[in-house]
Amino acid sequence: MKASFQLTKWSHFLALGFGSGLAPKAPGTFGTLVALPLVWLLSLAGTAWFIAFLLLGTLLGIYVCGKTAADVGEHDHGAIVWDEIMGFTLAMLFVPVTLGTLVLGFVLFRFFDIVKPWPIRWCDERVHGGLGIMLDDLLAALPALAIMHLVLYFGWLG
Repeated sequence: MKASFQLTKWSHFLALGFGSGLAPKAPGTFGTLVALPLVWLLSLAGTAWFIAFLLLGTLLGIYVCGKTAADVGEHDHGAIVWDEIMGFTLAMLFVPVTLGTLVLGFVLFRFFDIVKPWPIRWCDERVHGGLGIMLDDLLAALPALAIMHLVLYFGWLG
């Protein structure tokens, strides 16, 4: 049975990353691409706005991702990508935003989100609902964030 998303519902529109999650291939990657300009704009707005967006977006994401999954009857459908948007945002926390950091952050976040090493996979399999949908991506952001800061600390990005 094919999921029936309704982009006219604000919760579906947001959960599907403004429609980017409907990409026929690699919806998570397309959802993360939507986060690139958002992170860049938030970096211009300042740290307080960045953190506020991250906190509010995560709380909102727990609701909209859970609601959308319930509406279509499938937990963490691939088209639900708000979790990728928030995960990438977390991966860029306190990182100076440049083309290089955006690319590296994107690659690192996608790697950990796709591979799902322990404990990410464990949480992905056991935590359900909106929290579960959001949690694995937020956990995938943490090693990406740590590597980003190590790269910056050692000056390996140039």
